[in-house]
Amino acid sequence: MKKNILAIVVLFSLSFTSFGQLKSVDYKDGEQLLKGWSGKPEKILKNKPGVLILPAWMGIDDHAKESAVELSKLGYQTFVADIYGVGNMPTNFSEAGQKAGYYKKNIKDYQKRIQLALDQLIVQGANPDEIVVMGYCFGGTGAVEAARSNMKVKGIVSFHGGLGRDESRTVEPIASRVLVLHGADDPYVSEKEVKAFQDEMRAAKADWEMVYFANSVHSFTDKNAGTDNSKGAAYNEKADKRSWKELLEFLKEVL
Repeated sequence: MKKNILAIVVLFSLSFTSFGQLKSVDYKDGEQLLKGWSGKPEKILKNKPGVLILPAWMGIDDHAKESAVELSKLGYQTFVADIYGVGNMPTNFSEAGQKAGYYKKNIKDYQKRIQLALDQLIVQGANPDEIVVMGYCFGGTGAVEAARSNMKVKGIVSFHGGLGRDESRTVEPIASRVLVLHGADDPYVSEKEVKAFQDEMRAAKADWEMVYFANSVHSFTDKNAGTDNSKGAAYNEKADKRSWKELLEFLKEVL
C-alpha cells in the first residue's frame, strides 16, 4: 500500500516538474469549465509583469506550457489560456479546424475567453497594468484580437498567426503595442491579408511592427510540425530562436 502511494506521489510530482511546476487552474465561462495553467516566477520582478499565452488550434499543448515555464524563469507571471474548455479538446486537425473556425467567425466568443484568461492571470498575481498577450497560430490570431478589442494590455505578440479581419468590422484605434512575427513564405496568410492588416494598423494609428523570417512557413516555432516547408507548416530552428529573441526584447521594452 505504501509503495502504491509513493508511486502516485512520484507520478504527480513528475507531471508538474516536467513543466517547471506549472499549476492547473480551474475557472469558468458560464457553465463551461475551463482549465488553464499558471506559472509563478521564482524571483518576481519589481513591477510584477504578466504574460498571457494563447495556444495554437489543437488547444493547450507542450509548446504553450514550455513558453510559460521559460518566461516564468525570467520573472514573468504567466498563464496559458484554455479557449475550448474541458471536454472540448480537438483530437485531430479536422476537429481543430472546425473549433478554431468557430471562434474566428464568432469573434466575440473568442474575445470573451481571452478576457477570462486575462482575468485569471491577474488573480494569480500579475500586475493588471503590466501585461502582454502572446499566441501561436490560432493563438496569434487571438493576440491580435486582444489588440483590436483594446483589452487592457500593454502589448501583443503574434507568432505565425492569422491576421484576417471581417471587413464589415469598424477599425478602432489601437492603444497597445503590436508585434507580428511572420514566416516570409507562410502560404496560409495571403499577401492580400497581410496588406489589409498593415493598412488596418495604419488606420488604427497603432504602434506596430512586423518581422519576417526567411525560409519560414506556418508553425515555424512548433517542433512537432516537421521540417518540410512544402507542407505549408514546418519547424524552422533559426526562425524559432530569432523570434523568441524578438519576444524577449519586446517584453523588456514594453513591460
